[in-house]
Amino acid sequence: MACIKSQTHPKSSFSPTAEPPGPAEDVEKQVTTESSDRAQRKQSAFKNLGILDRFLAIWIFLAMAVGIILGNFVPNTGPALQQGKFVGVSIPIAVGLLVMMYPILCKVRYESLHHVLGARGIWIQIAFSIVVNWIIAPFFMLALAWAFLPDEPELRQGLILVGLARCIAMVLIWTDLAGGDTEYCAILVAINSLLQMVLFAPMGIFFIEVISGDSITFDYSTAAKSVAVFLGIPLAAAILTRFTLRRATSTRWYEQVFLKWISPLSLIGLLFTILVLFASQGRQVVHQIVSVVRVAAPLIVYFAVIFFMTLFVAYKMGFGYGLAATQSFTAASNNFELAIAVAVATFGENSNQALASTVGPLVEVPVLLGLVYAVRVVAGRLGWRG
Repeated sequence: MACIKSQTHPKSSFSPTAEPPGPAEDVEKQVTTESSDRAQRKQSAFKNLGILDRFLAIWIFLAMAVGIILGNFVPNTGPALQQGKFVGVSIPIAVGLLVMMYPILCKVRYESLHHVLGARGIWIQIAFSIVVNWIIAPFFMLALAWAFLPDEPELRQGLILVGLARCIAMVLIWTDLAGGDTEYCAILVAINSLLQMVLFAPMGIFFIEVISGDSITFDYSTAAKSVAVFLGIPLAAAILTRFTLRRATSTRWYEQVFLKWISPLSLIGLLFTILVLFASQGRQVVHQIVSVVRVAAPLIVYFAVIFFMTLFVAYKMGFGYGLAATQSFTAASNNFELAIAVAVATFGENSNQALASTVGPLVEVPVLLGLVYAVRVVAGRLGWRG
């Protein structure tokens, strides 16, 4: 390239006798133009993000910090937030979860889901998701619980509960932030919800009583109520909203105005949930920091290994980026509201099992937020589309 350029005598583009540029200059200009376009698109995409999306990591860590400060320096914060219960979870957390899920579920094109489910390939992906979510992930968490907590049966039980509770809420947030397939995510959430009602209690008994040799009594209704409330209510509201507003106004208004207006509610709900969760449990977390660290270590390993293992297998199987990202976040995320509700109902509010289940979202939120950025970088470097 350098030799060719040294032999070329550029002439003014306005000269009538100017020679057309050679192939080397064409390639160079094309590369320069493409790089400039990519940089402009990246810059404009960043500028088009709302202030919540643009600085989400900062807002999340601020919410965590404010929650811990309130929980430790305002004595009545924790007890006040825990007074009212809704399906075993404090009312403020329940409200945050419902607000968080509603806008994302409003984006799902329910009117075309039958076409998606009619494709043969989708059932291969669903089968893959079921294997990862209900066989590989729970057994991996069981192995980590024994490897990291062989001398702490109560913390181990709480960790096992977290591994068994498959995510039906925050996975929608992570998938949306990572640019995954939210419609496919909604399908997986629905499937995991049904399986959760059937499998959570018997698998809990099998993992804790049969394999671990500990005594435990599960209430099937707790899992069923959790799924019915935290998926059923926002899902029904989203379906009703979508079909009613699209018919009353227009599809264009719904997609470009209404969805844009309610989208920030997801992140507001997320930040509110994090703040309340840390405020209500912050004192217990700080005063039992050794137990928290011991539970956090296997959780970090779990989230990272399950996520990247699922992503790698999905990539090798030829899944597009959207489907692979959705699979990975679904496999790595957990239904912390169900795990906390079951731990509190079965072992008590101040039990080590409840503490371990509470540490779950405290670790999951920052780790999975980091994975959102990581998977975007991986996709960019691989040129992964679809």
